[in-house]
Amino acid sequence: MAHIDYVMVQQGSGPQPQLFVLFHRNGDDPRSMAEIGQWFAKAFPAAFVVSVGAPIPLNQGGNAWFVDEQPAASTTHTQQKIDQIMPLFTQTIRECQKQCGVSPEATALIGFSEGSTMVLEALKTDELLAGRAIVFSGRYNTPPEKASLDTTIHLIHGDDDDFIPLIHAVNAEQWLNEAGGDVTLDIIDGLPHAIDDQGIGIAIKHLTETIPQRYFDQVAQGEAPDNDDVVPMV
Repeated sequence: MAHIDYVMVQQGSGPQPQLFVLFHRNGDDPRSMAEIGQWFAKAFPAAFVVSVGAPIPLNQGGNAWFVDEQPAASTTHTQQKIDQIMPLFTQTIRECQKQCGVSPEATALIGFSEGSTMVLEALKTDELLAGRAIVFSGRYNTPPEKASLDTTIHLIHGDDDDFIPLIHAVNAEQWLNEAGGDVTLDIIDGLPHAIDDQGIGIAIKHLTETIPQRYFDQVAQGEAPDNDDVVPMV
């Protein structure tokens, strides 16, 4: 098994802690997303916040979850790379949940760039991996064939992103809606391929105020909503 580095940004506390797991872009390391994790730690002081490093070291520095040796690799070739590493990715999330004693429903996955792509692709393969996903400047490699209301996905993207153009987030929203998923899309004017204060504020606002569609469905069916989601139910 490949070695996975991580940074524990914040130790959780209380009887029902939540878990935030962050994933960096290609060429970075867990310390970079740990800085973003500080914002979520401040907003959720009782939560576990963990920044996870990708396992593949790059010659130019930093790490990645997958590497395309071909400059213009096809989506099929890239999908093969993603599929090869996906068991390790999902196992890493499961291990974080186990070590922290937190359920998937109370877990939020937060990715940037390649980290966001891994989050989106993981949710295609394991519907019960997390209750929320924050996708900064991400994309699907291939469209999802199905989606679950078990995970609410929040897409946040800059309209000046040249690395992963905005159309990829627009497509992701459309595909998820068509597949029966629960998704939001926020577009930030003038933002390139980056995470800024506005994007973080949008993410935290969604986590604290946006009620998942599954809650409405549970109430409509006469069921009580779960208490362990990332949204504090008051």
